[in-house]
Amino acid sequence: MTAPHRMDPAGGCPHAANAALLTEGAVARVVLPGGIPAMAVLGHEALKEFTGHPDVAKGPEHFTALREGRIPDGWPLKTFATVRGMTTADGADHRRLRSLVSTAFTARRVEALRPRIEELTDELLDGLAAAAAGASGGVVDLRERFALPLPMNVISELLGVDVEFRDRLHALSTDLVRTDIGPEEAMTANREMVAVLGAVLASRRAEPGDDLTSALIAVRAEAAEAAEASKTQEALEAAPDAAGRAGADRLSESELLGTLLLMIVAGHETTLNLITNAVRALCSHREQLDLLLTGRADWADAVEETLRWDSPVSYFPFRYPTRDLTVAGTLIPRGTPVLAGYSAAGRDPSAHGPDADRFTLTGRPSSATTRHLSLGHGAHYCLGAPLARLETTIALRRLFTRFPHLKVAAEEAELPRQRSFVGNSVSELPVTLG
Repeated sequence: MTAPHRMDPAGGCPHAANAALLTEGAVARVVLPGGIPAMAVLGHEALKEFTGHPDVAKGPEHFTALREGRIPDGWPLKTFATVRGMTTADGADHRRLRSLVSTAFTARRVEALRPRIEELTDELLDGLAAAAAGASGGVVDLRERFALPLPMNVISELLGVDVEFRDRLHALSTDLVRTDIGPEEAMTANREMVAVLGAVLASRRAEPGDDLTSALIAVRAEAAEAAEASKTQEALEAAPDAAGRAGADRLSESELLGTLLLMIVAGHETTLNLITNAVRALCSHREQLDLLLTGRADWADAVEETLRWDSPVSYFPFRYPTRDLTVAGTLIPRGTPVLAGYSAAGRDPSAHGPDADRFTLTGRPSSATTRHLSLGHGAHYCLGAPLARLETTIALRRLFTRFPHLKVAAEEAELPRQRSFVGNSVSELPVTLG
């Protein structure tokens, strides 16, 4: 039997390792940091089956090693497994939590954000041009000055996060998705993230606004008041399940913190990587960029092809079979932590053809770009997908329309990678604007 693949805590480009693993099968045994045995589902069809399977859960109570006390504090992936929120909830709990925030991400509500996203994009492009004009050789970090602040400002305005918190929240988000972080550093980052989120919540409690955080706080307050009215401590502790308005309007304090954490981290990190990866892809495939600039291809197609070809999330933790489960001929034992291998599935030749490793906006079967799984599948499909697509489409169109001769000012191999096998991108993107 082939030895399990050791996930590199330092991250790096995943595609060569993915291709090698896919030749051996759609499901692979892997070893996580700290020597924790796990599995990764890599093949497109296998991942689609697994993520939609009724006997697959996300709740930490199904993680055997965690339940048995074999996962230490400070383990770099522990937050992914234990944070209270949509990503670790199943069934009715998941539906309840998702319903509380879903109205903010409907296609109609997202489309209403278009003018503000366009305004922010143009402001950032003005700043990018000014920075390049004053920089040595005209080289400027597009990731830092454009790809990061756009989604960070959009999600912060949607959530009502004050400007004073945004830089620190991004830095802490980066630490939370790192897979090479040490135990003490990880625990410090988690404690500080809780403290900063607490300050965000305190700010919105003091001055409620027309934002999602204020709305969630109001839901939480109504649930707590209903529990207090029952005059029993048991009802107060059970407020998420037995208090509040009828139906889904119930939220505990830990779920409030967890939901805010998820919205901030996922709401900007994924789109940040998507914009960065798309710019790299188009700059290294000038013939594809020319199709976009001359109107022979649509910018939305560039977003979908980037999602498939260079997914902004490489391996997402965790799902757990609730019974021994066979997927693509491989047994995944009950309680095993399983990584969703989005970057591998996006280049799976069995789903995307023998040239799956080629970036192209035309010539691929018409359904190929819509069949990628990079934004998830099933009940846990990314709630923010419409917003990520809109932001990235606007960002790419306006960036390259204004700077059609933009070039990456370094070789691909020289670009520093994210220190994570969860996120998939580079940590810097030096460019010249032409």
